[in-house]
Amino acid sequence: MRHRALVVDDNPNNLMLVKDLLEAADFEVLEAETGTQGLVLARTEKLDILILDVRLPDLRGSEVAKQLRLSKETRDIPIVFVTASVMPEGRDEIKTIANTAFIGKPINTRTFAKEILSFIR
Repeated sequence: MRHRALVVDDNPNNLMLVKDLLEAADFEVLEAETGTQGLVLARTEKLDILILDVRLPDLRGSEVAKQLRLSKETRDIPIVFVTASVMPEGRDEIKTIANTAFIGKPINTRTFAKEILSFIR
């Protein structure tokens, strides 16, 4: 069964890398460059997982995740924050959001898709 992932990152290079790694692992990948676009796609598409940057141009990734957790339709989508933001306050902010995980940048390109797959129930 092919998994559907949404990748939200405002850096085109990061977006392309994650998309390529997941597609090579037979994921169907949707993409967004802003938190607002990510919210729309997460609410309208059937997703198996959401891969989300913390720092986005319009909304913080944590705010996107919190909004998704408020809706019955999106509250159970696993969210993996993939970010270079590893400051303690950023990690604490993420820890309070249910059904989320964290992968630091730079990502390990050899293991990334397996790590993402491990978060899908």
